[in-house]
Amino acid sequence: MTTAALTADEIERYARHIVLPEVGGAGQQRLKQARVLVIGAGGLGAPVLEYLAAAGVGTLGIVDDDTVSLSNLQRQVIHDTDSVGMLKTQSAKAAIARINPSTSVETHTFRLTAENAPALVARYDVVVDGSDNFETRYVVADACASQAKPLVHAAVGRFDGSVTVLKPFEDGSDGKPNPSYRDLFPEAPPPGLVPSCAEAGVLGALTGVVGTLQAMEAIKLVTGIGEPLIGRLLLYDALAARFETIRYKRR
Repeated sequence: MTTAALTADEIERYARHIVLPEVGGAGQQRLKQARVLVIGAGGLGAPVLEYLAAAGVGTLGIVDDDTVSLSNLQRQVIHDTDSVGMLKTQSAKAAIARINPSTSVETHTFRLTAENAPALVARYDVVVDGSDNFETRYVVADACASQAKPLVHAAVGRFDGSVTVLKPFEDGSDGKPNPSYRDLFPEAPPPGLVPSCAEAGVLGALTGVVGTLQAMEAIKLVTGIGEPLIGRLLLYDALAARFETIRYKRR
C-alpha cells in the first residue's frame, strides 16, 4: 500500500495529533488511508462517526436502514431537527461533509444479514458496531471473525454501557486464541428479557461517552498505539461515575 502524503492543510488540521509522538505523521497517514465501517448511525454511531471524521479517517462506511425521528435527537447528535424524516445514512453523510470534507463516506442503506455482512465487512479495515439488537450484533461479530477484521463492540441501556474489542482470529500475548463475541455472550437472551432503549429509556449523554470510547479504540487499532480492549469488557456506570474492567477468555 502506498503512503498517502499529508497536504499542508491536513498538517495544520491534524497538528494536535501529529505533535503526539505516539501518533505523529505516520499515524495520521494511517488514519487517512483507513477504511472504517460503522454499524448504525444512532446513539453510538453518531459520536463514532463525528470523531473518526474529525480524526481524519479517510473512508467511513455507514450501515443503517432507518430514518431520523424526533425522538432520536436527544442522543443521536449527528442528526438535527431539519434531518427528521431523512435517511440516517444521508443525514450522517451531510454532517460528516461539514465536519471534514476530506473524509469519503460510503452509505449502505440496508439491514445486515448473515448473507450480506461478510462481503461488506471484507471491504473495510476496522468495524465499529453501534447496533441496538442482539441479532445484528451476532451477524456483525461472526462476519468480522470470518473475514479477520477487528471489531469494536459496545452496548448501552438506561445509565450503563460497555465496550470491548474483538480479534478472535489472532492469538493473545499468552499464545492462546483471543476470545470471540460468542465467548462473551454464548447465546442471545430470550426475546423480551432485555428491554430496548425505546422501552427502558437511555440517557443521551451516556451514548456520547460510550460512542467516544469506541472511536478511541478504533483510532488505536488503526494507528497501532496503546492497548486495545481485547479480552477486556469495559463497564461504565454513569450514575455512580464508575468504570470497571472485566477480563474474559476463549471458552
